[in-house]
Amino acid sequence: MPPRNLLPVTLRTLVAWVVTLLLFFPLGWVFLTSFKTELQAIHVPPLFVFHPTLENFSLVQQRSDYLLFARNSLYTSLGSTVLGLLIAVPAAYSMAFFKTRHTRDILLWMLSTKMMPAVGALIPVYVMCQTAGMLDSVPALIIVYTLSNLPIMVWILFTNYKEVPGEILEAARMDGASLWKEFRHVVLPLTIGGLASTGLLCLVLSWNEAFWALNLTSAKAGTLAVMIASYSSPEGLFWAKLSAASTMAIAPIIVFGWLCQKQLVQGLTFGAVK
Repeated sequence: MPPRNLLPVTLRTLVAWVVTLLLFFPLGWVFLTSFKTELQAIHVPPLFVFHPTLENFSLVQQRSDYLLFARNSLYTSLGSTVLGLLIAVPAAYSMAFFKTRHTRDILLWMLSTKMMPAVGALIPVYVMCQTAGMLDSVPALIIVYTLSNLPIMVWILFTNYKEVPGEILEAARMDGASLWKEFRHVVLPLTIGGLASTGLLCLVLSWNEAFWALNLTSAKAGTLAVMIASYSSPEGLFWAKLSAASTMAIAPIIVFGWLCQKQLVQGLTFGAVK
């Protein structure tokens, strides 16, 4: 019989492995299916041993112009991240260091906007884009993605700035530091990790966004989400090609997330204790 102190550790490890396998099984299955033929993809029972083929990836590129959709995803993700930081940084800074009696109410109101289903705002957003002549355009997606991620970015940065000791800021002000110098030379070096994790998190959220891309764009400014959706047709689903398209769409962000996992976890946990 194992010692009592080892049993909980072993049990937690086992549970962690089971949960991890359950979470990653869909991704693994999509990856395997992308190397199958269409007949192998719908075979019953499912095939775990088969002769892999790269035909699906070639067909996806020929039909959909993967580089165009990937470029649109990259532009919208980077653009919304940069624009979001330009707005969120001063907003969070002012609310963290120049609080008023309405600061908490504003933060709660911003967070409450994330509780509204996106479909509830679809018609007014669509009409505004149509009136402005911005349908099927990258700038429209950048603006919508920025507004969608802004509440989360402000909350993360606000909590990050609240961790800065007030005594340091008081010392800088007593030395005659301006607001810009206070931020540039005191606050920014202390919070650069939180700023980076916020940007990375926004980048991932924008890359994975599908609802607005499907409803506001088509072939010209469509992202990888639009490319994946194009493999659903009235004739049915082409599982092998759909899996290949999905693999090509998620592979860059999975590799990116794996390389930056420490910063992403830090960004997701900022504000969890307050």
